[in-house]
Amino acid sequence: MKLAAGRADVTDLDAFLDNIGDLETEFDCAIQAFDADYVLGEAHLRTAVERADRAFDRGENVARERAVEILLYAAGRRQINRALRMGVSEGESDVVFVVHSPEGDDDAEEAAAREVRDLLAPSSADPLTADRIDREAVMDFFDVSEAELTATDATLADLVRERVALLDVEK
Repeated sequence: MKLAAGRADVTDLDAFLDNIGDLETEFDCAIQAFDADYVLGEAHLRTAVERADRAFDRGENVARERAVEILLYAAGRRQINRALRMGVSEGESDVVFVVHSPEGDDDAEEAAAREVRDLLAPSSADPLTADRIDREAVMDFFDVSEAELTATDATLADLVRERVALLDVEK
């Protein structure tokens, strides 16, 4: 798995997604874009990729496309329409892309990630640092209450990764 992060100015979402789809085909990699405001670090996305791969390996995937399955796990949701809130939308925003070859082809991942990075402008803050997120929005999206946070030593990022892992139980 490779990550590409930066600032995207998406004027036409369909065209943007078509471009990403072309890169997926060219490099035979799953490529999924995320609104960086909902990403709690690399471990969050790595866990989602691992769970999506496992679902495909077991034939338990919900989505036909691996990139969408990665989105579902990252969002901790089984419904695509609810998970899409974590994806990119039109406008200018910080984004994080997962580039993943299910075959483990590091060269393809790196080449595809390079192409994705070429689509992005530098961000004013590192989109992968958890301290840049809107804590309240993340808590709302992942259904984490203040009471849950105070009842444990776990961080918000830990609880989000737990939601990702527990998605298998909810199937």
